[in-house]
Amino acid sequence: MTPSQTARSFDDPTSLAQFGGLEVVAKMVVEGYLIGQHKSPFKGSSVEFVEHRQYYPGDEIRHIDWRAYGKTGHYYVKEYEEETNLRAELLVDCSGSMAFRGRTISKFDYARQLAAALAYLLLGQRDACGLITFDRKVVDRCEPSTNRETFGRIVKLLQARRPSQESHLANVMTSILPTLKRRSLVFLFSDCFDDLESLTAALKQLRTARHEVVLFQITAPEEEEFPFKHPTQFRSLERIGYEILADPYRLRKAYLARFTSFRESLIKHCGSAGIDFLPLTTDQPYHKAIGEFLRRRSDRR
Repeated sequence: MTPSQTARSFDDPTSLAQFGGLEVVAKMVVEGYLIGQHKSPFKGSSVEFVEHRQYYPGDEIRHIDWRAYGKTGHYYVKEYEEETNLRAELLVDCSGSMAFRGRTISKFDYARQLAAALAYLLLGQRDACGLITFDRKVVDRCEPSTNRETFGRIVKLLQARRPSQESHLANVMTSILPTLKRRSLVFLFSDCFDDLESLTAALKQLRTARHEVVLFQITAPEEEEFPFKHPTQFRSLERIGYEILADPYRLRKAYLARFTSFRESLIKHCGSAGIDFLPLTTDQPYHKAIGEFLRRRSDRR
């Protein structure tokens, strides 16, 4: 492979998949495009002691305050200003619609690779990072931690998961909210193909609880362009046995109007709730998606 071909592969998520699994590609994306190019978008420069908090499994033992343990019989962790800046939760939609793929990798493959790259970036900066996968309910959970083994656990869960079932985004978001132990930066990776009103209401609850929310809406190019020209059999990926034969030429105008309306409403609701909304298609480079998020976060500092 020539240097120019390699460069093109790094810009193409489908070609990039040939280099290895999630762990390998995540490291390539972050180390190749982010490290050394951005100042930390998350941390401040202070390392002053702030407060104690209860010890949770996964916290580093070296941060336990043994004097406090001697007085109370309970484990408490010393927190410092630098370590309290970020606690991230990666929420990855693994419902059936995420299995769709056209000329690129599937939406789910794109979502889990982007999530893995973000996990590698965050943990590399010693930020706490966790993972939740879900369809109509929570499927997998890895509690946020700065432990060096966390990245491996996140990758293992993402690689084992396959999209299936129907999605109930609002119900899942509502069930997750009470389990967030501390103020968090919540990343949601989904196509958002669900009831818009209930979804945005649930996301607003996260914001009311003072969590930051970043929504990566991931779609395939075909879903945004609807390029089909000949009679086509469309099959539901969430409702088994639901199929329809249609003439795309007659549907195209109405489909694109509904898709545009849905996207515009989602953008409006996210904006009013203070949610960062980043639309992505599965042919866009991962590093551009991460870079755009970092740029927006840096602009707010």
